[in-house]
Amino acid sequence: MAERLQKILARGGLGSRREVEEWIKAGRVRINGIPARLGDKVSDEDQVTVNGRPLSPRRLQAPSSQVILYHKPAGEICSRKDPEGRPTVFRSLPRPRQGRWVSVGRLDINTSGLLLFTTDGELANRLMHPSTQVEREYAVRILGTVTEVILERLQRGVQLEDGLASFKRILDAGGEGANHWYHVILREGRKREVRRLWESQGIQVSRLIRIRFGPVSLPPGLRMGRWRFLEPSEFKALLEIGGVEQRTTRFQPRSKNNRRGRQGRKQG
Repeated sequence: MAERLQKILARGGLGSRREVEEWIKAGRVRINGIPARLGDKVSDEDQVTVNGRPLSPRRLQAPSSQVILYHKPAGEICSRKDPEGRPTVFRSLPRPRQGRWVSVGRLDINTSGLLLFTTDGELANRLMHPSTQVEREYAVRILGTVTEVILERLQRGVQLEDGLASFKRILDAGGEGANHWYHVILREGRKREVRRLWESQGIQVSRLIRIRFGPVSLPPGLRMGRWRFLEPSEFKALLEIGGVEQRTTRFQPRSKNNRRGRQGRKQG
């Protein structure tokens, strides 16, 4: 079945739909030797090239989607390669059966917790798009005195350098002194947004852990540096909030989940 070119290329993890559309406008994409146009449809019988490099027919097929959950340790970055030689999250992931892993959002180097990866580029882009309004929940350990006025202000809205930002909810998770924790929920993924919101009130974040992304929560038994495939119910819920039609997916047997990455590094 023929599908729109930009949809297929985005689904294959080559880039977002917007990026692919710019490639098409710039003449970087060809179908059967002819420059592609926006709105063109292709099937796995067509020959598609990007920057002169042909894509395999398998790349044009609707993939069997895979989604994994990774417990990121602090100290890893979310890029595939790093000029400074720092460890990346991708070195700990299993090899996908088809395509490549696309990160659903990022966490900064000092933040740990839940990261999702998928071989479905369209699903990743939909989940990350601001219009989807997917909830992110973080556990935050803070240093400083938090008053009711500060909590109200953080939920009402604070003007940051990139616009107004706020927490949807703030829950007191207990603790005293330098070990006081809050759970905060927001619906966007701006860079260092959680830290910047607290810092705007003179409060320092000493530890930050993402514990939920939409319907998927960080499993309490999943150690840092390890991953597992999503359960079918979790995968279905992700498709629903992303507004993506049901896809065929593959799930690893439970006994093989929750293993170490290929490097076999022991994390804390």
